[in-house]
Amino acid sequence: MNPPDCSTTDNTTERAATPDELASNPFLQNEFSIRWSLLVPERMEEGILTALQAAEAVVERLAGTPPATPTFANAVLALEDATRPLNLAWGKVEHLNSVANTPAFREIYARLLPRVTAFFTSVTLDPRLWAMLQRYAATAGAAALRGPEKRLLEEMLADFSENGANLDGVSKTRLGEINARLAELTQRYSENVLDATNAWSRLVNDAALLDGLPATALAAAADAATAAGSPGAWRFTLHAPSISPVLRYAKNEAFRRECWEAWAQIGGAGTAHDNTALAAEILALRHEKARLLGKESFADFAVARRMARNGDRALRFVEELHGRVQGRFLGEAAELEAFKAAATGGAGGPLAPWETGFWAERQRRALHDFDDEALRPYFPVGGVLEGMFALFGRLFGIRVADRTGTVETWHPEVRFYEVRDSATGVHLGSFYTDWFPRETKRGGAWMNHLITGGPRADGSRAPHLGLMCGNFSPPVGGGEPLLLHDEVLTIFHEFGHLLHHILSESPHEALAGTRVAWDFVELPSQLLENWCWHGEGLACFSRHHATGEPLPAALLQRLVAAKNFRAATAMMRQLAFGKLDLELHHHYPKTKDLEPDDLWNRELRDYQPPLSQATPSMARHFTHIFGDPLGYAAGYYSYKWAEVLEADVFTRFLREGLLNESTGRELREKIYAKGNTKPPEDLFRDFMGRDPDPSALLLRDGLADPPQA
Repeated sequence: MNPPDCSTTDNTTERAATPDELASNPFLQNEFSIRWSLLVPERMEEGILTALQAAEAVVERLAGTPPATPTFANAVLALEDATRPLNLAWGKVEHLNSVANTPAFREIYARLLPRVTAFFTSVTLDPRLWAMLQRYAATAGAAALRGPEKRLLEEMLADFSENGANLDGVSKTRLGEINARLAELTQRYSENVLDATNAWSRLVNDAALLDGLPATALAAAADAATAAGSPGAWRFTLHAPSISPVLRYAKNEAFRRECWEAWAQIGGAGTAHDNTALAAEILALRHEKARLLGKESFADFAVARRMARNGDRALRFVEELHGRVQGRFLGEAAELEAFKAAATGGAGGPLAPWETGFWAERQRRALHDFDDEALRPYFPVGGVLEGMFALFGRLFGIRVADRTGTVETWHPEVRFYEVRDSATGVHLGSFYTDWFPRETKRGGAWMNHLITGGPRADGSRAPHLGLMCGNFSPPVGGGEPLLLHDEVLTIFHEFGHLLHHILSESPHEALAGTRVAWDFVELPSQLLENWCWHGEGLACFSRHHATGEPLPAALLQRLVAAKNFRAATAMMRQLAFGKLDLELHHHYPKTKDLEPDDLWNRELRDYQPPLSQATPSMARHFTHIFGDPLGYAAGYYSYKWAEVLEADVFTRFLREGLLNESTGRELREKIYAKGNTKPPEDLFRDFMGRDPDPSALLLRDGLADPPQA
């Protein structure tokens, strides 16, 4: 393998690092307690280039002098080990890219990204490494492998094959160019979304404009205005905790419309952060990549090793669910139109896009006497976390303890926790939490892994290290942050991902935790959300922040009664995103020349609620599918696919008890601990004893009639 050309890089950064430099660079440290204060942009380039050169040298030695007699240890494990230090260092960089995206960081990251991308591309394209793996795969030793070792070999062979190992030289060169360009374009797309989100704010001086907004939203906006140098006013931004209350509660329609239109233009055509051309080039390159690798579409490429297996099946799954809920979806739209007409004395008809959230909230209050804001006092973030840790500590046999202050963090708001096995006291792992918006932090919520531990060959066990991030309602006036129920659901969701990592018992990093098929990875996360809808689960973590009183029975009843309010609309929204994703990636020749708004509003018309005007396409700020070279591209259907699985899995807890420790331990052992050591279909059958039942999701959401006794 030839190292990437480094002729355009200053020689001072390309020289070999001394042992002292290698030992001292914070990005290269392997300590469990990461020194975040030292991970500054000024040290990043030196550290990553050093790790990159070391990885190139190890891979070159392995490829240039392959073992005479390949074995699992000197071929498969040696290749897995070769890139581990670089993965560790680059993982820190990728995390900081999400939570501390400063101009200085961006500049250096942009220089490093092509080099790192080129290296990882070169590994699977190296014919010498591919020949070594194939030689080993043909041995009696490989044929005798069982369990995780067999799975690791199978997955490694598939990785090489899927990523171009069988291509000719010209095609390999082109694939490398495509991968490098995709890394650059998707990073620019993400930066555009972040910059566009930060570029807009609205300072309000007239309190009358804010009639209807909850006190918590007003207080947060007042704090934001004060922080921006305008005490006595209210400041609103496009970050979700700021804009969402406006769209749901503000009585002033002009103000709602102004905020909605600003949000809808994130990445919009003709704006300073227009993502139209970037999305088009990303799609073209992905399609070219897929055809280069022998697939008809990028969806076929992305889904080949997932449970759906191909783009046709993924698209059929989305379309079949659409057909089963479309009638109820249209019925819900008609009911909302009628509700608004009755409330206003108007003639009815489709609502404007900035009206739907507002009138849906009013309809929910009228039907169920329920207001999300009434729940906030019972969901202080500290109490929610403590109760969640206790709830799943009981089910999974673990103890979670707050260890904030014992290690450095990347921001003062970040907290740090430790997880131990309840029975043995073994340190399973630790994790950080970072819950509130910042201008240098990307939107949404996510979990990630920093260090993968697990059982080692010498019989020891290394702890895992991970993190959970979000953009929730920030603390107001120095008080404790109070969460909406939707935000509680998100915390439980991300904790499910985190437990998938922390509880992993895979002996091989490449098979550990969340490194599973993309349409299976959401099962362990979405599953935990179920406990947020049942009194027995809510009792574990809902306490009034001031009095400690439990959630009142009447409020609980209203929450549960409102659970499936507009459930078909919520499902159709997710199906619309999945359909858009697959139309773009699976039917690329047909959709590539369509203007994004036409595709969204015309081709996907049956997936959209009837509105008084067309809306801009999600494609311009859809970071799930355009913010990463792969990510959820051609895979957004996975949320619903995994939801079918987790709704079915939860039926065991409904039968056997929501707090049944035996069932919880079995879930930990058969799904969370296994990672990718077995195919996902086998893991599901191991726990459920059968194949999935697709009706469980529709029944849970009230979108199908229960079977007759």
